[in-house]
Amino acid sequence: MSVAEDELPSQTEGLGKKERPWLLSSNRRLRNLQGISVRNLLVTPPPANRPRGKTIDDESIPNTLQTPAKMIANKEARTLHHSRSATELNHVASSTDVGMAGVQDGKHHARKMPTNRRRSTLPWSGANPGVRQRRLEDIAASRMADTWFSLHCAGIEEPVYVSEVIERAMNPSFKNFDLNPCGSLVIFKLWARPATMEEYFLLLEAKVQFKALQYIGKTPQSFRHPLPMNCVVFHFVDGVYTSLTDVVVSEPSPLSQTRGKTPLVGEMTPTASYDTLMRLANLDGCIQDALATRDKLEAHINAVLEEHKAYFDILNRKAEVEERLVSVTKAIAAEKKRVQQSLRQKESLIASIEARKAAMQQGHESQEKTSSYLQEAQATKISSEKLLQQAREDSGGQIRRICEDLSFIYPIEPVPGKALAFTILGIPLPNSNFENIDKESVAAALGYTAHLVYLLSFYLSVPLPYPIQPYSSHSFIKDPISVGLTQRTFPLYPVNAHYRFEYGVFLLNKDIEYLLNRQGFRVIDIRHTLPNVKYLLYLLMSSTGELPARKAGGVRGLFAGKALTPSLSRRESVDSVASGNSSVNQKRVSQGRPAILINGGGMPKPQQHAGDDEDQRSVTTVTNPTGGQIGNRQRHENLAFGPGGVQRSALTG
Repeated sequence: MSVAEDELPSQTEGLGKKERPWLLSSNRRLRNLQGISVRNLLVTPPPANRPRGKTIDDESIPNTLQTPAKMIANKEARTLHHSRSATELNHVASSTDVGMAGVQDGKHHARKMPTNRRRSTLPWSGANPGVRQRRLEDIAASRMADTWFSLHCAGIEEPVYVSEVIERAMNPSFKNFDLNPCGSLVIFKLWARPATMEEYFLLLEAKVQFKALQYIGKTPQSFRHPLPMNCVVFHFVDGVYTSLTDVVVSEPSPLSQTRGKTPLVGEMTPTASYDTLMRLANLDGCIQDALATRDKLEAHINAVLEEHKAYFDILNRKAEVEERLVSVTKAIAAEKKRVQQSLRQKESLIASIEARKAAMQQGHESQEKTSSYLQEAQATKISSEKLLQQAREDSGGQIRRICEDLSFIYPIEPVPGKALAFTILGIPLPNSNFENIDKESVAAALGYTAHLVYLLSFYLSVPLPYPIQPYSSHSFIKDPISVGLTQRTFPLYPVNAHYRFEYGVFLLNKDIEYLLNRQGFRVIDIRHTLPNVKYLLYLLMSSTGELPARKAGGVRGLFAGKALTPSLSRRESVDSVASGNSSVNQKRVSQGRPAILINGGGMPKPQQHAGDDEDQRSVTTVTNPTGGQIGNRQRHENLAFGPGGVQRSALTG
């Protein structure tokens, strides 16, 4: 014990004066305790045959408490034996026992020196990282346990405090607490449960006297010396305490520190002089007089206060009322502000409601006015829908008739023995393959095709994305869409710059594709020029319904042809009328005026004979509506429909 007491000053010398506790040992109570922590937890399961009724540490606490002095003494008294390997510990222990037995018997036998071999004190040094990691985890798990503690006071069966459970920890630190009961003696019980057990067992039970605790610093980290196993650390308001020894350390009282040494018997001790004692007596008398005067003044003041108690009560109530008045005044001002704000909000809501009422009234009036015209509008709508449907049907029939006429004007026929090869007006046109071709025939075929596409765009009311200028064999097409082109006009006839001609054909095919798409049809291959045009005409002419009848009327200037037509027969009249119209158009062209177009039904219907069919028509002449000039030449194609078939004639002026 003396060793432990001698070591305590050396342990606390380095801490300085700031680390001294400010609670005396006699003033340490349970109310000053704020928390408990345990360091260097060592779990030793209880033996199976231990006596019931006692804890495992009731008798062994004084002997098993590990102090720094005991640890040093145990290290000095312990004999270290070298083990060749961890697996040969039993063998070394047995050989040591045999040797000790021989010494005790007094028989000294010469031992044989063991042969030297390589040390193998680390049997798993060559193991793989996985095995080493598992072994390290097993070692760490053997030192960890789930712990909790309870505090008990003498004379109270139930625990004063029960802590929470700290799981898998070797140095558990429990939460701080606040205990009001006073006392310097407490019973500490620590319960633990390692990973290999299912139930908690009492690991440590100790009666702790706060007077016997040693101060180790403000925090556990400030104590730089090793703590014993299962060391309980108590956290007080002034610092951290623990029990490093089992001896109660008596601290000197403040009176004993100021008191001098006890004089010996017969020794002369110096005392105060007579004057000093008289001054002390006078001072004591003054103090007593001052105390008496203070008591008199206190009694007089109390009497005055008791006499004027009602007045002071009125003053207190007045102050309270004034304070309440101020608070009420502030509340009234705040309420007035809220009332004004509510009034403004009310006025804005009223104005908004009035505006909405006016708008609703105006809407009702407008609705009433509109409802009066609703029936009339519905009737107008129905009639307009009927007219629109009729116009659609009529336009569909007219488009069908126009497409039939265009197919007669520009007949597109397949070439026998060649797939997807067609001719227009008997002139073959290849499908985007212009190698080894007749340039004049290709230019003429493309001119007819461009003119046909140009007419279809007008009759179908579909503007072409790439405008066409149909000049027969010298037609052009423009590209106003593409970016970065120096020239936007491309020929539809072979030229020296072959790429410009091919690009012009490509634009023509794109126009044909656009017409098909606007009609709701799909193009398989845009390179097939004439097949796509033939397909478009076929689809436009395949609509159901009857063709509309041709209306009588026309241009009065064409009536002169009637006088030139003999009345021999219908065929002769058709031929004579065609020749008469041709002569008239030649005269108009020579005079610089445009030719006259004769639509179906433009001339008076000639007299029909008994053998004539009802579908026979009068002379019909279709010309180029563009009136385009081709080198100061103008081309007119006249068709005559009659019993003998279709007759074509070309007029040039």
